[in-house]
Amino acid sequence: LKLYRNGRDLESAGRVEDAKASYGQAVEVCKQELADNPNNVEAYTIYGWALVRTARYQEAVTVCSEALKIRRDVRIIETIGEGYFYLSNYKEALKYMQEYIDTAPRGERISTAYFFSGEIYRLAKQYSHADIAYSAAVYLEPSISLWWYRLGGARENAGDKKGAQDAYQRAVKLRPDYKEAADGLNRVRT
Repeated sequence: LKLYRNGRDLESAGRVEDAKASYGQAVEVCKQELADNPNNVEAYTIYGWALVRTARYQEAVTVCSEALKIRRDVRIIETIGEGYFYLSNYKEALKYMQEYIDTAPRGERISTAYFFSGEIYRLAKQYSHADIAYSAAVYLEPSISLWWYRLGGARENAGDKKGAQDAYQRAVKLRPDYKEAADGLNRVRT
């Protein structure tokens, strides 16, 4: 966990290559822990997280699938959902995100699960569903400009210009240089 958290800190500081190295070390430690105790769900959890952070999505899905045979841990459920999302398997991704939302309505990754659900609905052009999911995400985590931008896009595509305007304004307020959000705002101004 220490190596994984170090990777996140390095990634946040823009030190991407150092972060990848730290995630790689976390993976190796987890592999060793699982060799010693194949039922260690904590090791599977961190292993899955590190694989997702290093874009090893198929491997993350495989590892998380093994972990779910031991226990249906909500952290594993959310991680496998992310893995499937990045593999463009949206049906499976949505299934796991919905399970996470249902099982852990106050979970640490609940806002992220709603955001990924919104992304899946947006890609499927189910804009009303995307609006609902993105709205839940920004309610829980109101400081992420991308999420407000996506909410604006869902609302714009659903024909809700006023709602889109409100969301785009929030995105621009959070990040004044957000060109795409400013362009969206200009399109829907009423």
